[in-house]
Amino acid sequence: MAEAVGMLEVFGLVAAFAAADAGCKAANVRIETFDKNKPANADSLPVPLIVMVKYRGSVEDVRAAVDAGEEAAKAVSGDIVAKYIIPRPEQDTEKMFKLSGLDKN
Repeated sequence: MAEAVGMLEVFGLVAAFAAADAGCKAANVRIETFDKNKPANADSLPVPLIVMVKYRGSVEDVRAAVDAGEEAAKAVSGDIVAKYIIPRPEQDTEKMFKLSGLDKN
């Protein structure tokens, strides 16, 4: 059975590290690679970089990690962009989780 995945998009890399740390301390999860996005309206955002934190584990643990990560990110940057939990991702969806804009130069 596939593990659940939780996705938390936050403003900036510092908020992403804070969210990842808080999520791992709150639940039995592991972090997959971060992803980044610099949207077209970046100059109007609080921080011009959006980073996605991806948590893996059981549905309950992922939910707890996302909630803890959200609190930590809000403490750093004031808000989050989005959050979502997929209990059992399809195989084709799994392939997309391996992609990361941070791997590119």
